[in-house]
Amino acid sequence: MALMIALLGQLNFMTSIQDICDFLDWFAPQRLAEEWDNVGLLVGDRNSTANRVMTCLTITPASAAEAINKGCDLIVSHHPLPFQPLKKITADAISTRMLLDLIRAEVAVYSPHTGFDSAAHGINQSLAELVGMENPKPIIPIPNDPDELGSGRIGDLNPSISLAELVDRLKASLSVGHVGVVGQMDATTHRIALACGSGGTFLESARQLGCDTFVTGEANFHTCLEAEATNTNLILLGHYASERFALERLASELGKQFPEVDSWPSVQESDPLKRY
Repeated sequence: MALMIALLGQLNFMTSIQDICDFLDWFAPQRLAEEWDNVGLLVGDRNSTANRVMTCLTITPASAAEAINKGCDLIVSHHPLPFQPLKKITADAISTRMLLDLIRAEVAVYSPHTGFDSAAHGINQSLAELVGMENPKPIIPIPNDPDELGSGRIGDLNPSISLAELVDRLKASLSVGHVGVVGQMDATTHRIALACGSGGTFLESARQLGCDTFVTGEANFHTCLEAEATNTNLILLGHYASERFALERLASELGKQFPEVDSWPSVQESDPLKRY
């Protein structure tokens, strides 16, 4: 009888994939996600046990293999897989081949994506804190949101610093060797706006809010020309660098919330774009 009670007690403390999903939806609410996005539990059985959880920025052949080889039960991937609706799941394409492999290995997939970008403790808020931004607010607020959240962040640096100093601060905080810059390195930066990932589309909205400097992961050539023409400093961190750090922090947060779960950030994931 004592053994039965002990076993039942252990079962009661087993963490399910649904438990992880509930926490993630609190930490990075799905209501914050863009309408075009695909977030939440995308693959798997929410009633299954989650003993091992891996976070990553993107599911790639390398990170998928890592999850399978390490007996992972759940991948929390920032970028969704699948992202677009699928008409077939075969081994003919890389993305669907990975899905087949993960399903065979009973590895579930959850994506917080743009909900994590905009969350109160999400990626853009973390970037704002790394920059030293005072009282950050969304560039584009979500209408009637009770927590006044939304896309991107904008706020002030006090005291103001040069563009060169801001670049050095970001490179040191994110451990990156090179970034792209539009603007004069001795220019003053005071009102800063930022958006992780491919955030170039926020430049005009940020500029209308009075920003002198915009920070994002990547932007196209014409956005760089627009920044130059409007005398707006622009810093391109790289898509990977602007988001990956937050997935490392998320693995640590999952470990704190679920100490019985082995959680780690993918060690096989890397930036495909090398800078020399």
